[in-house]
Amino acid sequence: MLADDQAMIRGGLKLILEDQEDITVVGEAADGAAAVHLARRLRPDVCLIDIRMPLLDGIEVTRALAGPGVPDPLRVVIVTTFDLDEYVYGALHAGAVGFVLKDAGPALLVEAVRAARAGDALISPSVTLRLLRTLVPARGAAVPGPKQPLSEREREVIRAIGRGRTNQEIAAELFISLSTVKSHLATIQNKLQVRNRVEIAAWAWESRLMDDARRPY
Repeated sequence: MLADDQAMIRGGLKLILEDQEDITVVGEAADGAAAVHLARRLRPDVCLIDIRMPLLDGIEVTRALAGPGVPDPLRVVIVTTFDLDEYVYGALHAGAVGFVLKDAGPALLVEAVRAARAGDALISPSVTLRLLRTLVPARGAAVPGPKQPLSEREREVIRAIGRGRTNQEIAAELFISLSTVKSHLATIQNKLQVRNRVEIAAWAWESRLMDDARRPY
């Protein structure tokens, strides 16, 4: 499902996505309230949501569809032009599983949809390395620690996620199999009490694990 207040943008996204044999756009919404209503009715595999829309913005839409406490949350990917916008940071904590910049190109958009559908997530590298690094540490809030100690390998995986690496890239960098990466991710999510790799990336920056590789946990 697509949600954007600009018909031209929706049309462009639809053309890109429906050019793929395995992707179908099942609904479109021009404002946030309509997006929430349509998504709840259609239950699409993936919702692509613009960050700035009338009535409800992307954060409110994301929170309504995927926020904490939402039973059977939908997978929301934010599509935005604002790679340093506080709204995007807010959407991350509201439950978004990915961020794609509108100028990132068709290939990354398609990859983000497929990743979200598979239960993975994709974040535009500039969002990971600029937004998370710039905004998250500035918050200064106390960050909950893991409920169980993290192994050194798990910290390596977390740092790779914080740099925006895909599962395949992590496997190659650490010389481990893809299935091992996925196993580490499941364990990390349980230890950090987070729902997806986007929240793992946020935790990595919030906890300052990214600038202190030797910090004990």
